[in-house]
Amino acid sequence: MSNLKKTYLKFLKKQEIIGEKFRDKQKQFKNFYLPLCNKLFQSYRQKKGPLLIGLSGSQGSGKSTMSQILKIIFHSKFNLNVVCFSIDDFYKTSFERKKMSKSIHPLFMTRGVPGTHDNKMLYNTIKILLKKKFNIVKIPKFDKSIDDRLKVKNWQKIRKKPDIIIFEGWCVGAKPQSIRELKKPINILEKEEDTKLTWRKKVNNELKTNYKKIYNLLDKKIYLKVPNFKYALKWRLLQERKLRFLSKKRIMTDNQIKKFIMFYERITKSMIKNYRKNDAVIIIDKSHKIKSIKF
Repeated sequence: MSNLKKTYLKFLKKQEIIGEKFRDKQKQFKNFYLPLCNKLFQSYRQKKGPLLIGLSGSQGSGKSTMSQILKIIFHSKFNLNVVCFSIDDFYKTSFERKKMSKSIHPLFMTRGVPGTHDNKMLYNTIKILLKKKFNIVKIPKFDKSIDDRLKVKNWQKIRKKPDIIIFEGWCVGAKPQSIRELKKPINILEKEEDTKLTWRKKVNNELKTNYKKIYNLLDKKIYLKVPNFKYALKWRLLQERKLRFLSKKRIMTDNQIKKFIMFYERITKSMIKNYRKNDAVIIIDKSHKIKSIKF
């Protein structure tokens, strides 16, 4: 067995803490992960500079795991320097969101939707990582258990120019909706707590402007497509149970998660519906396994 395969299997074993086990590990590696990396490597060679990959998918779809598997393959097979980070790490501080909740709409206290990230910091960080002349860059870290950004001393420090940048997040590459689509509430949260559409319109406008500017920097977009929104909730609950198992800090209950997911529902459903607008679509089946990849 090659060192690459050993590293991959060792990583997956670490991920199997509780609950779900990874199925057909070697088959998934050969049929999906390797061909995807080979394809992306060709794009990297054509660009002759850092390749910025946007990796998106609903909550609990497996974005973080996928990022790390791609990183392992790029490093071990192609000897490339890979930087991975999440849009989640760029959430505004609790203090900043509190200000937003008072000046714009109370729902902005809850992290998640476009508008709750520090988009200026995110855009500038990506621009620095893409520069030909590289400077050391610090990427923020957000601690979900305290719902706040960590101090600078805990941030990820990038000391070496990246060849591949994997930028993952639930709404990476999301497109705005029409006013007609926004008018119809998608769930009880929108119906009861956003009666004047203030929150929805602000989120949508962020996608039209600040987030579009960021997403325009992407070289390739990969989307993890789950069977439907029901599985986003199911797998997010599983994710939270793993966190409870691993952490002694404050973690959300199942009922809190169900409400939390409502904040993400509109954009998640829109992305599932428009999944074809990506460079690669990874179809995830009901057993949380890769079924196919469409390029």
